[in-house]
Amino acid sequence: MSKQIVVIGAGAAGLEASSILHTMGHSVMLIEKSDYLGGHVQDWYQLFPNRRPGTEVVQNLTGKLDGNIPLVLNKEIVSIRPFSGKFILTASDGWVVNADAVLVTTGFELFDAHKKEEYGYGIYDHVITSADLEKLFKSEDGLRERLGKSPERIGFVHCVGSRDEKAGNLYCSRVCCVTAVKQAIEVKELYPAAEVYCFYMDLRMFGRHYEELYKEAQEKLSNQLIRGRFSEAAENREGGIILKVEDTLIGRPLKLTVDLLVLMSGMVASDTTRAIGESLGLHKEEDGFLAPADPHLFANRGEIPGVFMAGACTGPKNITDTLNDARSAALEIDHYLNRAS
Repeated sequence: MSKQIVVIGAGAAGLEASSILHTMGHSVMLIEKSDYLGGHVQDWYQLFPNRRPGTEVVQNLTGKLDGNIPLVLNKEIVSIRPFSGKFILTASDGWVVNADAVLVTTGFELFDAHKKEEYGYGIYDHVITSADLEKLFKSEDGLRERLGKSPERIGFVHCVGSRDEKAGNLYCSRVCCVTAVKQAIEVKELYPAAEVYCFYMDLRMFGRHYEELYKEAQEKLSNQLIRGRFSEAAENREGGIILKVEDTLIGRPLKLTVDLLVLMSGMVASDTTRAIGESLGLHKEEDGFLAPADPHLFANRGEIPGVFMAGACTGPKNITDTLNDARSAALEIDHYLNRAS
């Protein structure tokens, strides 16, 4: 009898791993807690570094799914229990399914910017997150409609909820800097006369072609990238956001008013990731992301035989790294099941 693999999470990692495992001849069930496929990639207007639409990547991934792969939507797995060499998975509504192997691809959630009250998210109308801005980009002239006018000055704040000891997140979310640069370029393309300011601790443009985006934003489009320590935001009578920042390169305080403040919210472990980790007794890092059996040699294996993990449930990743991680996990599962049969 063929063995059953259950993949939890239908974001980029879950979609890629499911299609590969099915191609290998395995029986796969893909479970997703929401009512759509693609996770956060589905919500993104354009992706760095080549600016392709996020929906295009999702369409490519979903197009590789065979009609024989069962897709179970609106089911949030909250418990996984080993039993007689198999696993019993239980959803929040009591629905149950069995599996011979489990792949956790529960991804990440965005840091809740409400927790940084000094930035004014949820308090001032013209303070939004990077994810909110992507939604505005998707709507024709959505930014103008949001502000009631064409923006004249926009500020971006990096590392909101990342590299932040007070927030309890000491890690870098890896994609915030390049996302800010990408969005700054998009704003200038839509509104060439607008002034754009990016406030960062230090730019971490680690990926291929990321540096080129940075140069385009600064040299070609004249965006202002300021190494500064952001202290607080306040609202004036007209709805503008007054910023207080210390320029740490020249050691001087800055004060300016912007029409819109965009917070680059970092990645945090999802509630589903935490719940699954606790139900299985898997080791977690202090930041809540799942810890693999060995970060170098067995990065896709859990501590329990038959449990695997891929994508951002083990830490922040960009889409390229997420897809590569999913492919690696599929190979690990194939090896495990073939050895066990």
